Amino acid sequence: MCGIVGLFLKDSKLEPELGRLMAEMLGVLCDRGPDSAGFAVFGPGSTGTVKLTVRGEEGTDFQEVARRLSETLGTGISAIGRHTHGILTVPATREAELKAALRTVAPELALVGAGKRMELYKEVGRPDLVAGKFGLDRMTGTHGIGHTRMATESAVTTDGAHPFSTGLDQCLVHNGSLSNHNAVRRDLRRDGFDFATDNDSEVAAGYLTARMHKGASLRQALTDALTDLDGFYTFVVGTESGFGVLRDPIACKPAVMAETDRYVAFGSEYRALVGLPGIEAAKIWEPEPATVYFWERPN
Repeated sequence: MCGIVGLFLKDSKLEPELGRLMAEMLGVLCDRGPDSAGFAVFGPGSTGTVKLTVRGEEGTDFQEVARRLSETLGTGISAIGRHTHGILTVPATREAELKAALRTVAPELALVGAGKRMELYKEVGRPDLVAGKFGLDRMTGTHGIGHTRMATESAVTTDGAHPFSTGLDQCLVHNGSLSNHNAVRRDLRRDGFDFATDNDSEVAAGYLTARMHKGASLRQALTDALTDLDGFYTFVVGTESGFGVLRDPIACKPAVMAETDRYVAFGSEYRALVGLPGIEAAKIWEPEPATVYFWERPN
């Protein structure tokens, strides 16, 4: 079944409230996906740096991990720990070296995502409790997406929780099922993509990244998905600059959107949106089948 939320802020005055609003939205959809949850927040970034989100066991000393990595690379790496996840910040020019060093210095850690602004968190458990453990309600940013999962075709694991990220500052959440994901996965592996799970949603994320590596815009990649990905699905994607929505041509999965002059919001059900400021005056609609919606921050 699963639940999706997304919030894209037009009004910068709401940015301190992003995490609180998203936490409330996720909490409302606990019953749509009680086994695991995750979210991505696009918050502040620093020019010339990249943030890597990594996951370890509860109690991992991410400061110590950063110290060991700094010694190995000969450059300063900062770390912030949140529950089982850590945010490692490194000069953008050293990103590839840091990823390689992680495999030898801290092989027990899993790389969850990377971006100039994106931080990505996910864990097994009831969505409101997962959000609380990471302190989502205290996070700030311009936009974010989240997911509450009810696993139907793959195991209940943290790796299998959404969002999935296969590109810099890019992530995807999905409600539905792809019928041709194994064939698409084989094609992507031939192109050099590696997959951590058997989840069809990870394939969808990889597909979009692969199309963009070949020169497509995200809007074009989503349009191409309508031809290349079979099944029933609702995708909500986040990038460094924007927020997009796509439903398959049948559009059997529930979806509702709200827009005001302050934000654009997505929810699998309207009840996830009722706590948003000014919702009573918002434009409310159901996104059309086979139609790409996308909003971007101004440059």
